[in-house]
Amino acid sequence: MIEKLFKYRFELFFISIVCILFGSLFFPDDIFADRILPILFLINILSGFLFFIERKKKALIVIVLFIILLSVFLFNTINKSEEESIRYIRLIAYFLFYILVTFQIIHQVWSTKRVNRSVIFGLMSGYISLGLLGFFTFFSIELSEPGSFSGLVMNLPVTEKIDQLIYFSYITIMSIGYGDISPVTVMAQKATVLFGMVGQFYLVIVTAVVIEKYIRHREQQ
Repeated sequence: MIEKLFKYRFELFFISIVCILFGSLFFPDDIFADRILPILFLINILSGFLFFIERKKKALIVIVLFIILLSVFLFNTINKSEEESIRYIRLIAYFLFYILVTFQIIHQVWSTKRVNRSVIFGLMSGYISLGLLGFFTFFSIELSEPGSFSGLVMNLPVTEKIDQLIYFSYITIMSIGYGDISPVTVMAQKATVLFGMVGQFYLVIVTAVVIEKYIRHREQQ
């Protein structure tokens, strides 16, 4: 069963991560943020586990992170609130997962010899998960030093700040730069430059390598 799912690992991961980003378009914000989003993240982690089937140590780490996040979700559901310490535990767990899965996706896409539809989904998944990795970095900076980003509405609930920083992360790696949200502290500025550069490196290097392999394979047919 797992081996069959492994074949569709890129597609499963891509679908779950797209639901995370755009699911709020179809549900009320409070219901989506409090109930649906944590479940989607758990599904995304389970789909991400498929990338580590052949790497037992990293697979074990992903399982541990899934158990931690499932426990946090059940705890919050029972208590109907989230303590600050629990929030930090959840943030660290997500951060570690997306560090692991982003590099693993890029590695598998980079090392593939034949480019097919699944690899294209992997290419898109790597770019999207890179944006989430940027978000968790920016969110960590904002939590540790509030006011690191100008343009954030400071009196909004944490869930709405999350939406703003996810938006900022993706316009950063895509080099859109509307200017409505901008980094003002040194740490925030350096992180923004870093992810802006990484986003461009991904498009210029990783995407170019995949396209080159695709063209070469087509010419050999």
